[in-house]
Amino acid sequence: MTATAASVHGQGLREKLERGLFSFGDCGEPLCLPALVLAGNPHGRHFIPSAEAGNAAIIAFLGSAIGANVSNIPISATTSGVTYSFEGGAPVRNNVSSGPIFAERAQTLGRRRMLIGANVSSIRFNTLRGIPLNSLDFNFTHQDINPPSEGSPAFENEFITVRTSLEVNVLATIAFATYGVTDRIDVSVAVPYVSNSIDGHSFGQIVPFGPNPAHYFAGTADAPILSATTDVNGSASGIGDVALRAKVNLSPGGSKARTGFALLGDVRLPTGNEDDFLGSGSTSARILGIVSARYGDFAPHANAGVALRSSDDQQDAILATAGFDQLLVRWATFAFDVISEWQLGDQKFSLPGPTQITIPFARTIYPSNIPDRRDDLLNASIGTKLSTKKGLTFIVNALLPLNRGGLRASTLWTTGLEYGF
Repeated sequence: MTATAASVHGQGLREKLERGLFSFGDCGEPLCLPALVLAGNPHGRHFIPSAEAGNAAIIAFLGSAIGANVSNIPISATTSGVTYSFEGGAPVRNNVSSGPIFAERAQTLGRRRMLIGANVSSIRFNTLRGIPLNSLDFNFTHQDINPPSEGSPAFENEFITVRTSLEVNVLATIAFATYGVTDRIDVSVAVPYVSNSIDGHSFGQIVPFGPNPAHYFAGTADAPILSATTDVNGSASGIGDVALRAKVNLSPGGSKARTGFALLGDVRLPTGNEDDFLGSGSTSARILGIVSARYGDFAPHANAGVALRSSDDQQDAILATAGFDQLLVRWATFAFDVISEWQLGDQKFSLPGPTQITIPFARTIYPSNIPDRRDDLLNASIGTKLSTKKGLTFIVNALLPLNRGGLRASTLWTTGLEYGF
């Protein structure tokens, strides 16, 4: 038989995960055992210390990963479509293709010109460091009540294994605007509106040690129920982390140069509610160097720089992007990029280490099947821009993961519309 627990409602998404993902029954604490707690049996709370340590670390990791991914959903390039400079008071076209989608080129919009638009990105996260979100395994060991000999008394050999299935879906609509202050300086703002949802199910199983288990979720000592389930779900919507950007064209010939150089500064403000996974909860900044060139209809580009993050649980990173955009016909541009992020310094977050049980024989119990490794990111961006004579540009793009770092979707789909004038 299996005991069940009701879904958790009425809190922020982070609190729902913290309180609900490993809570079986109505004790009010993760991994307390309802039947034993109600009977006043001290065994009912012997797994809570393991839950507090392991659960806190795991939820912090999940929450940080979700919030960071939402905060860093790619924003369209600061320039798109045709760019101009003014010669003798008249606008002169500087480029051929509509430019990259998520990467940057050196050209700026041109004095007093403006680009407005909106992107919609749909994300269904499905792996965490390469492990499917529907197959996350956690093991919680018994409190060592007779230190330092883990496994004595014998009931300390019992542990709880939890199989968790988790769905995290995000729909982000990002409205943005770029204004050409001068022929060489653009400023822009991007405001995301984020809708996300979580849906989790956990199956807990007490692994007994010997014929008469000391721990059970429900039932009695003569007829113990060793398994239980619980569900957690919820959704939230609101403003995400607002981005402020500025780009300076450093090319000797300005936007007319065949090969261009520029600097981009990007600040993400913690305007999204961290408790509902609408933002990262901290300020971050990017500084990028940009080089781009034009060879007829072919326009390669490269961006490199650093991401600086003020959060205690998010890594600073080296950023590197390389790719090209190719004019296919006058109204269609193909864009391809490899986008990467490489963590700087020591890993700020580490999963709990394994537990060694020594009595009556040596055993090692690992807390999770999530690997403890770096969350470097490598993605391929493949998309197209379709332009109209009236200045509208339609965008379709797919962002594909090329490695298994961090919390990832199989594909991040983006559609958008831009208008330059």
